[in-house]
Amino acid sequence: MFSIVIPTWNNLPYLQLVIESLRRHSAHAHQIIVHVNDGSDGTLAWVREQGIEHTASPSNIGICHAVNLAAARAGENYIVYMNDDMYCCPGWDEALARRIAQMPSDLFLLSGTMIEPVDTGNPCVVVRDFGRDAASFDARALVEAAPTLARADWRGATWPPTLVHRDWWFKVGGYSSELSPGMSSDNDFSMKLWDAGCRIFLGVGDSLVYHFQQKSTGKVVKNDGRRQFLHKWGMTQATFDRFYLRRGQPVEGAVAVDEPAPGAKLSRALLKSRIKRALS
Repeated sequence: MFSIVIPTWNNLPYLQLVIESLRRHSAHAHQIIVHVNDGSDGTLAWVREQGIEHTASPSNIGICHAVNLAAARAGENYIVYMNDDMYCCPGWDEALARRIAQMPSDLFLLSGTMIEPVDTGNPCVVVRDFGRDAASFDARALVEAAPTLARADWRGATWPPTLVHRDWWFKVGGYSSELSPGMSSDNDFSMKLWDAGCRIFLGVGDSLVYHFQQKSTGKVVKNDGRRQFLHKWGMTQATFDRFYLRRGQPVEGAVAVDEPAPGAKLSRALLKSRIKRALS
């Protein structure tokens, strides 16, 4: 049903967990494509041994290049981008499939809902600790608790696991390589979809994945994605999230959002963005 692209960088214990969860807890058969960055920890040998479709690079080329290389092999109608430090709960894909059937067109972005062990103030996640690393992870407890952790759908989907129609992935050019290794690339991808006319950015409350938090991005030298986003789009990520995507707001009525209404708050936010852009 889906082409699932997973970039990984010497994170074998976590990659093994996410692949196990996809095989065990998916309601449908999916194409899984892993991009192996470096792979010197045994990842490349393992994916070959497992017969997992993959692309590879001898060094870490970052998230943007990695997901684009993997997505080029996508054969299904929908591409799901998933991090290697996630674990899918039962029915994660069936919940996404139900929302797809309700969409008015193929121009939308859906996201699963992350369960995270540490509360960072993100209104879009469910906070519950089932282990903060692969060694301490309690998969059985997570699976048992999952039915009680589902929440209402929310607006402002941006983060993995994300799902888009493959046609739109390629129309907007996938992930932007100028943001390599990948900070703010999720927000940029959403902005490219918005610019193409997308107005449905829906977080699916009963499509649950456990997220170990920064097991990949925590070890990379980061680009200044917020500054790059500001210079590219003329507004801060915070302005885009708040006024355009309505990040974290409940879905009441239509799933699509309207163009942000002119007003003093938006005008001030855009003015601050212009000043910040000029000063930076």
